[in-house]
Amino acid sequence: MRSQRLTTVIVIGMILGIGVGYACHTVWPDKATATAIAGYISLFTDIFLRLIKMIIAPLVFSTLMVGVAHMGDPKTVGRIGGKALLWFVCASLVSLLLGLLLVDFLRPGENLNLPLPNIGATTNLNVSSLSLKDFVTHLVPSSVVMAMANNEILQIVIFSLFFGVACAAAGERAHPIVRLIEDLSHVILTLTGYIMALAPIAVFASMAAIVTTQGLGILVTYGKFVAEFYLGLVLLWSLLLVAGFVFFGRRVFRLAGLVKEPFLLAFSTASSEAAYPKMMDALTRFPISRKIVSFVLPMGYSFNLDGSMMYCSFATMFIAQAYNIPLPVSQQVTMLLVLMLTSKGIAGVPRASLVVVAATLPSINLPEAGLLLIIGIDQFLDMGRSATNVIGNSLATAVVAKWEGERLPSDAALAASDIQVASDIQAAK
Repeated sequence: MRSQRLTTVIVIGMILGIGVGYACHTVWPDKATATAIAGYISLFTDIFLRLIKMIIAPLVFSTLMVGVAHMGDPKTVGRIGGKALLWFVCASLVSLLLGLLLVDFLRPGENLNLPLPNIGATTNLNVSSLSLKDFVTHLVPSSVVMAMANNEILQIVIFSLFFGVACAAAGERAHPIVRLIEDLSHVILTLTGYIMALAPIAVFASMAAIVTTQGLGILVTYGKFVAEFYLGLVLLWSLLLVAGFVFFGRRVFRLAGLVKEPFLLAFSTASSEAAYPKMMDALTRFPISRKIVSFVLPMGYSFNLDGSMMYCSFATMFIAQAYNIPLPVSQQVTMLLVLMLTSKGIAGVPRASLVVVAATLPSINLPEAGLLLIIGIDQFLDMGRSATNVIGNSLATAVVAKWEGERLPSDAALAASDIQVASDIQAAK
């Protein structure tokens, strides 16, 4: 009931934020003034996201390390990791291919007939760190303290895996350390509850700041692109639900209901990180064992970004269409493979999807400055991407849990459990 109440307040915050933002944009139409006002409004969102970032590193480390330590056998860690990566790769390919097929069919950039941009135009995005060599080197932290300070999720995952396996191998001598870190994870989860209470305020401020600077008019200007991209997201959500139905039957709708709150949180703040703590709570209530959730979910944040994948192929082809640059099938296949590689390990990178697209454009002879076409509406698109990533990672974690032989309760057991919870609440009243 408390979760349902928070979800309702978040939705109200979104609506009020749009209204306040539109009023501010109307009263102060000057771009500089609107930007200054939006900067003060977004302070609440910035503080909330900083609070989330503050707990991400200790939350990922403590939960993942304890989960791996309780698995005991390093072979189990390898087996679960392999199953998770298999799902991640397949889901990424489906997302990329869906985006490519849709943009080829709908052609949102057609008839724009834009001239090629000046060769000196720049997007101010750093893409130099996306080579395969740098990515592989970047996997292993040179300092775990620095990795946690910079919220490098992939590096924290690597260290946590090694630390957890070492604790499992040490046996009884490591039990005090494991218990201490397990207690730490419970404290961090309690702290998470306090921070999540601020979510509606952050959502309100986020929506108000966006609409204050951009106005609702930008959605009209790019209406076709935005509408067709969200149509693609709806189709991707449907595919994920169908896949979930194959594995879980009607219980997939229970999973969808449980992740509704983190979905809305990710959508309204345009941040997958903001939804991470709530996703852990929702998945353990599905129920999935905490050791699976703690292991698969952090990996998903680096390797399973379904919404971002679809956006990358969609946006790249949109830029090609806008400049009337034809891309044969061979180049489109090359583009998919490049996007598949450059997109891994981008969690925590500012405007990560834009960075991936900017890094991919030169490889298929498209102007990098073409990204300037969509930077103005990227915040609206990022909302959908982040929310889709929540759905994708939730389903991935549930599927890996089933592959590991976890026995999920039947529909009858779930119904009885819900009745018992309602009875307990009524008795408490």
